[in-house]
Formats: sequence, C-alpha cells, structure tokens
Amino acid sequence: MTDLRATVTWVDVREGLPEIGVPVAVAITGRYPARDGDGENVPREEFWLVRTMYFTDWYRSEDGVTHHDCFVDSDEVVRFPYDPDSDDSVTHWAQLPTLPGTETHFLGGQDVGPALRAVRDTPTGA
Repeated sequence: MTDLRATVTWVDVREGLPEIGVPVAVAITGRYPARDGDGENVPREEFWLVRTMYFTDWYRSEDGVTHHDCFVDSDEVVRFPYDPDSDDSVTHWAQLPTLPGTETHFLGGQDVGPALRAVRDTPTGA
C-alpha cells in the first residue's frame, strides 16, 4: 500500500506569504453575514476553515477591481492576509501535500497517466 500519511506545516501570514501562483491550503477566519431579522446587536457566528487557494501579487476581479497581495480560490473569491476586522481573511497557509506515491505537488499533461498507473499498480503492503 502507498504511504498516504502527510505532515502539514502551517505558516502564519504575518510571518511570510507563499510563492506567487502556487496552490496552497489556507486557513480562513471570519464571521457569517447577519441573517434577515437579526437585530443590530446580535453577534454573528465566527468560523475558521481550510480551503485551497493560490496567492498572487495582483488580481483583477470580474468587476474590474484590481487587488494586490491576495489569495484567490477556484470560484475567484478574493481573500486577503489576516485582518481582524474583515468578514473573512487568511490567517495561515501550508504547502499542499505531495501526490500519492510521488515527491511532487503537481503533474500535468503526459506525466499524469504513468504516475497514476504506477500508484494504482503498487501492490498492497509494498
């Protein structure tokens, strides 16, 4: 069986940011929006979750706004490094684990098939 254990090292965004364009796991903290009918003084529920995103030094959103030093997810949602007053921001990031049975984080094109077959063909207990 292929060893599927992985160790993740989280980096505080206040201490450093990932390389531009590299997919990473991010920890996002924030507060859910107020619901209709909630009073002004009702506290909003806080959350902290993990998503995959990439970091970029600039990004132009669909509305034409240019953002700098931000994280972008697959839905093109932009989040910024930690801001305690934000409705959601990135607190930490981590390099994604390597692909099963490899020492790489990404394969593309003609390299995918042989790598995937090699992992699938590895006997259980090997």
